[in-house]
Amino acid sequence: MQRETRDVGPLARAVEDAIDRSADPAAARATVERVCAPDPALMDRIAADSRALEAFVAVAVASRSLSSAFAVDPSLLDVFSDDSFEVERSVDTYRDSASAALADDDDPLRALRRWKRRELTRIAARDLIGIADLPAVGRELTGVAEACLSRALDLARPQVPFAIVGMGKLGGSELNYASDVDVIFVHDGSDGGGEEAERAARAVLASMMTPTADGIVFRTDADLRPEGRSGPLSRSLDSYEAYYKRWAQTWEFQALIKARPVAGDPELAERFGELVVPFVWPETLAPDAVREVRAMKARAEEETRRQGLDDLELKRGRGGIRDVEFAVQLLQLVHGRHDPTIRSRTTLVALEQLVDGGYLERGDADRLGDAYTFLRTVEHRLQLHDEHQIHRLPNDGAARQRLARVLGYRDRPDATAGEQFDRARRTHQNEVRAIHERLFFAPILDTLAGAPSALSLAAAEERLAAFGFTDIAQIRAALRELASGLTRRSKLMTQLFPLMLEWLSRTPDPDLGLLQLRRLAEGPARSAAVANTFRDMPGAAERTCRLLGSSRLLGDALRRQPEFVELLADDNAMAEKDRDALVDEASGTLGWRADAASRRDGLRRFKRRELLRIGGRDVLGLASIESTERELAALGEACVEAALRMLDPDLPFTVVGMGRFGGGELSYASDIDVLFVYDGDGAAEFDRAEQLATSLMAEIGATTAEGQTFRIDADLRPEGKQGPLARSLDGFRTYYEQWALTWEFQSLVKARPVAGDAELGQRFMSLVEPFVYREPFSDEEVREVRRMKARIERERIPPGEDPQFHLKLGPGSLSDVEFTVQLLQLCHGAAHPELRVTSTMAAIEALRAQELLGDDDADVLAASYRFCERARNANYLLTSSGRDALPTAPTEAERLAVLMGYVHRPQATLRDDYRRVTRRARKVVERIFYGS
Repeated sequence: MQRETRDVGPLARAVEDAIDRSADPAAARATVERVCAPDPALMDRIAADSRALEAFVAVAVASRSLSSAFAVDPSLLDVFSDDSFEVERSVDTYRDSASAALADDDDPLRALRRWKRRELTRIAARDLIGIADLPAVGRELTGVAEACLSRALDLARPQVPFAIVGMGKLGGSELNYASDVDVIFVHDGSDGGGEEAERAARAVLASMMTPTADGIVFRTDADLRPEGRSGPLSRSLDSYEAYYKRWAQTWEFQALIKARPVAGDPELAERFGELVVPFVWPETLAPDAVREVRAMKARAEEETRRQGLDDLELKRGRGGIRDVEFAVQLLQLVHGRHDPTIRSRTTLVALEQLVDGGYLERGDADRLGDAYTFLRTVEHRLQLHDEHQIHRLPNDGAARQRLARVLGYRDRPDATAGEQFDRARRTHQNEVRAIHERLFFAPILDTLAGAPSALSLAAAEERLAAFGFTDIAQIRAALRELASGLTRRSKLMTQLFPLMLEWLSRTPDPDLGLLQLRRLAEGPARSAAVANTFRDMPGAAERTCRLLGSSRLLGDALRRQPEFVELLADDNAMAEKDRDALVDEASGTLGWRADAASRRDGLRRFKRRELLRIGGRDVLGLASIESTERELAALGEACVEAALRMLDPDLPFTVVGMGRFGGGELSYASDIDVLFVYDGDGAAEFDRAEQLATSLMAEIGATTAEGQTFRIDADLRPEGKQGPLARSLDGFRTYYEQWALTWEFQSLVKARPVAGDAELGQRFMSLVEPFVYREPFSDEEVREVRRMKARIERERIPPGEDPQFHLKLGPGSLSDVEFTVQLLQLCHGAAHPELRVTSTMAAIEALRAQELLGDDDADVLAASYRFCERARNANYLLTSSGRDALPTAPTEAERLAVLMGYVHRPQATLRDDYRRVTRRARKVVERIFYGS
C-alpha cells in the first residue's frame, strides 16, 4: 500500500523515513517533535548522522522513560554520536567514567544518577539497533551497577576493611534494565568494627536508593544476607562462616553460586570467596538438598499459578527464565562439587560448560540457550519501556502488539506481529519446560546427591517386567557383580544401578542392554573406570545404556574399546567426519606399525572405533539416514586408501567403488564392491597389479583376532570370479567394447574412484561414461534391464524371508527404487549430464530437477528408500544379522519398531508404514520402470 503523503514541515525526509520504519511511528514522531521543538537545529544534526538517527528513533519507540528524559536533557542524544558507541565498555572504563562525572559536580549523588541515565541510554541504543547482543547488554548494565556501587562506597568512606559482594544477576554479569542489584556486605572483624561496617552499608544503600528529582541510582537489595532482613547488614568473615556451618539452608548455598566481588577491599572479597567454596561445593551433598531445591521451585510455581499468571509470567511461569536458571544451577550443585570447570556464574556460559563436561546434551543446551536469550530479550523490552521491574506480558492486545513490533515482528498476511510473537514464545517455553522437567527431576540427581534408591529389587519384579526386563535372575546377578564389595566404586555402582535399569528400560532390548553392561564392566579395573565415568559424565552414562540396549553390534564394539564411553558425552567427538579426516586418522593408525599382522589389527580397531561413533550417532538420533550412509562409505574409503598406501604401489593403481560403496550410501550390512584398475600393458605390470589387488583384498577382508575390516567383493569385474582381479585401462576398454552385457553397464552407474591414483581414476570414469550413457539407450536394452530385475525378484529372496516384507527385494522396496532410478539415468543420462551421479537419493533429486520425475513420484520413491534403509540398518544394529526382511517373530519385530522410534503399537505401526510406503512406491515403479 502506498504511504500517505504528508507535509513533513521541519522534519527532514530521512527522519520521516526512519519514523515510518519504526515499530510505533506515532510515538516516534511525538518524541522527535517534543525533543526538537526547543531547538530546530537539533533535528538537522540528528538527520545528518544515520546511526544517531536510527538509535534515537529506536529508543524513542522502545522507552517512554528515556524519551521523557530526552525532552528534559537533549544532551543525552550526544551519546549516539560518540566515537566509542560501537565498543563494549569494561567495568574499569565505567568506574573511571563515573569518577570523572562525580568530580565535576558539587552534588555527587545527583551526578551519579545523571551519569547512570546517560550510560543507560547508550546501552539501550546499542541493544535496540543490534550492536550489542544479550550477553553484552548484561555485562554493560552490570558494569554500570558496579561503578555506581564503587562510587557509593567511596562516598561512604568505611573506616574498616569492607567489601561488597554481588549476588543474583549482578554476580552473574547479566543484569536487566530494571533489575534489583543484589548484594551482601562483608567486613574484617579482627578488630571489631561491626558498627562502622553497618554504618557504611546503610550509607551505600542510601546513596543507591534515596529518591530525588532524578530518580534513584539502582534498587539495591541486601536481603540475601544471612537471616535476611532480620540480620545485620554486614558480617565479618568469622560470622559468615559460623552461620553457613550451622544455620544456612540449601537455597542460600544455591544463591552463592553467583557470588562475586564487585566493590571495596579486593583482598577481603577474595577471602570471602575462598570461605564459601566448601559450603557451595561440598565433597558430599546433603541427601535432601536436591529435594529442597525442587520444593522451593514448586512453591514459587504454585504462587504464580494461584495468581493466574502462569501464561503471562516470563520469569516464574512454566517454561520461563527461572526454569532455565534452576535447571542449570541444580546441575551445577550436583556435579560442580567434583568439576570446577562448570561453576560459571553466568547462565549462558554455564550451559556451554555443562555441554563441554558431558552433563548436558548439545541439542538441549542449544534449545535452552536460544529460549533463554529470547525470553530475556523480551524481558528487557518490557522493562525498558518505563524502567519498571516487570516480568509479566501485557494482557491488552494493543500493548502486546506494540511489544511484538519493538521486538522486530511485523504484520504478515497470515499472522499479525503479536500472533507471530506469541507463537514463538510458546514454542520456546514449551521446549524449556520439557527439558527442565527432564533435567530438574532426573533420578540421577537424587542418586548422585546421596538420596536413597527408589528401587528395591526385592519388590520390583512386577515393575521390571512391565518395563521390558524378563530375566530377573540376571538383574540380581548383575547387581551382585556391579556392586559387590565395600569399595567406593561398589557403593557408587549400587547407587547408580536403579538409574541404569531405568535407562535400559527405555531401550528396545533391556535384557540385552543389561547383559552387555555386565560385559562392559567385567573385572574390578573396568568396573571402577565405568563407575567413575558414569558419576562424572551422566550424559555418557545414559547414552551408553541406550547403545547397549539397542545394538548387539555396538555393544560388542564398546566392550572391546571401553575408552569410547567417555567420548559419548562429547558432541564434538561424535560429530560427522569427512573422507579426508578419516583417511588421515586411518593412515596415522597404520603408519607406525611395522608388520602386516599389526597393520591389519590396527585397521580393524580403527574401523571398529569409527563404526561405534557412526552407529552411536545413528542410535542417538544425531544423524540422518543419508549422513549415516555417507559416513559408512567414507569409512570404507578411508580403510581402503590407508591400506593401499601401506602397500606402496609401484605403478598407477586405483580402486573404483561399485554398488552401494560407489554410491556413497553404504549400510551396516553392505559388502564393499570394487574394481581394480592399473595403467600398463606388459606382463610385468599385470603381475604386479594382480599381486597388489590380492594383497589389498587380504588387508581389508582377511579375518584376524580383531575381526574383519570389511567384506570386500570384486565379483563385478569383467568375467566375474573367472577374470583377473586387476585390469589395465586398455583391458577394460577392450572388454566393454566387445563383451560387456547390459547389466554390467548398469552397474557402472554406481562406479566412483574411491582410493589410489586419482588421475587414473578420472581416466577410468572418462572411459566408461560413453558406454554407460549412450544415445539412444535402446528398447531392447530397456527390456534387458527389466528382465534382470524380474529374475532377481524370483531368485534372490532367501528361503524363510517374507517377500511381502522384504526391505531390499520386496515390491516397492530398495531394489525397486534403485532399478527405477538407474533405468531413468541410463535412458536420459546422455542428454542430461546432471543425472550422472552415483547416489540414489541424489539421482532422484537430479531427475526431479530435470522434470524427468514428477514431484509426487520423487517424494514417494525417496520415502520408500529412506524407510527401508532405516529399517534395514536398525535391524542389523539390533541383531548383527544380515536378514533383509522385517522380523516375523513378535518380540524381534517389537524391538525393531522401538529402535526406529515407534511408541504406540510399535510392531503393528511399523508394518502398516511398510505397507503404505512400499505400495505407493510399487505403483510408481510399475508405471515408470515396467511401463504399465
